[in-house]
Amino acid sequence: MLNIALIVAFGLVAVAFGLSFFRLIKGPSLPDRILALDTLYINAIALLVLLGIHLASPLYFEAALLIALMGFVGTVALSKFLLRGDIIE
Repeated sequence: MLNIALIVAFGLVAVAFGLSFFRLIKGPSLPDRILALDTLYINAIALLVLLGIHLASPLYFEAALLIALMGFVGTVALSKFLLRGDIIE
């Protein structure tokens, strides 16, 4: 039963990843693309966590944590650049 749930979860997160990537490429404005990039890294975290559950390895959870930290900093930096035109004041 757990394997079926993992396969379904992998499939749904992969579809969400693809749709976010499509929005990143086609997005009509820069804020839409930043939001799509934010959603992309969240989907990548979900895929890594699912892979960690499937393989029973804690290494993937640590990688997901690092992607979460880098994604947050990247989103903040891009948003600050979009609002003010510079990142460092």
